Amino acid sequence: MKKSYILLFLILANLFWAGNYILGKYVVTELSPIQLTFTRWLIAVFLLFPLAHWIEKPNWKSVWKAWKVLLAMGLLGIISYNFFLYWALTYTTSMNAALVNSINPALIVLFSALLLKEKISIHHVLGLIISLFGVLLVLTKGHLLEIFHLTYNKGDLLMILAILVWTFYSIIGKKLKSIPIISATAVSVFLGLILVSPFAIGSGLNFDLSGPAITGLLYIGIFPSVGSFIFWNISLRHINASQAGIYLNLIAVFTAILSLILGQTITIVQILGGLLVFIGVYLTSKKKKDLQAVTKSM
Repeated sequence: MKKSYILLFLILANLFWAGNYILGKYVVTELSPIQLTFTRWLIAVFLLFPLAHWIEKPNWKSVWKAWKVLLAMGLLGIISYNFFLYWALTYTTSMNAALVNSINPALIVLFSALLLKEKISIHHVLGLIISLFGVLLVLTKGHLLEIFHLTYNKGDLLMILAILVWTFYSIIGKKLKSIPIISATAVSVFLGLILVSPFAIGSGLNFDLSGPAITGLLYIGIFPSVGSFIFWNISLRHINASQAGIYLNLIAVFTAILSLILGQTITIVQILGGLLVFIGVYLTSKKKKDLQAVTKSM
């Protein structure tokens, strides 16, 4: 697959996830985290199976043979990550959640090196540091020392659990190269729904939702749930988990942009931070020989 397509898929995945942060904050005021997690994936599963059958035409018997790995992915990426994220958003702001999420790429790099024996190059580390610095600029509006004064509440701690879960989900996803991507996602979602449904139904589903909540729920059920997961898992088939992980920093940048669209202000410092994130992402996406060529031409 062309590198430009992988880049596009990673950008779209994180753009849709940024919308999940923004809209999820509003939807959790009307649905509990477990109800939102269940309803979101219930919407998605009705899209994923037809898409998988139409696009990939998989051998479903072969797909289901990997049910143990798919069950683990459903437990981690489908249930646990989303539950902890929405639970966190009931206690903390989207800003704090995105700030904690910016640690995720570093965790993926670390665990990929430990568990997958992926090599970490100097330019990869440099790109990670630059993009993380850019994220901090975006989220603190240039007042970097505020990072030490933020009060981390229960929501911030829940976000740490969320990113740990996502780290292991991304690493496990590397082991499914033989299974069609959309089919694997569909089955993991289905298995995740089976596990979470007793808790969601037992908590009492709320169908009396406002118009904005319904709109937000439909967005979350389609774009982050179907689009992001498919794009993310396609990318993991072609690049290292540690390399893909750096793109998660784009969530913070897109969150800032979406906030601007919704009427909030954005500063020059935040724009600068966003540029640093993109520079960091660019560095981590370049191979060593490409960087040497660029250096020689300067």
